[in-house]
Amino acid sequence: MALLEFYGKECPHCVRMNEHVERLEKELGVEVKKFETWHDDANEKLRAAQDADGGCGGVPFFVNEETGVKICGAVDYESLKAWATGK
Repeated sequence: MALLEFYGKECPHCVRMNEHVERLEKELGVEVKKFETWHDDANEKLRAAQDADGGCGGVPFFVNEETGVKICGAVDYESLKAWATGK
């Protein structure tokens, strides 16, 4: 399962999501691959490629490569867990 998170280091919404992502990794035993986009041009290009339809345009932005499901913005833990598990 390939779970991706695109974030900005100083983004307050991204900082709030850290707790949910850490909990998700512990509870489900999965790894969320993290890409900081505000200070890394290569990571921003990767984010833009994952958001080719322009539906998000910012961070936090989550992609489940297995299911194709994307989350744009901060969400509650249960929504993040559903995204990760494909439910």
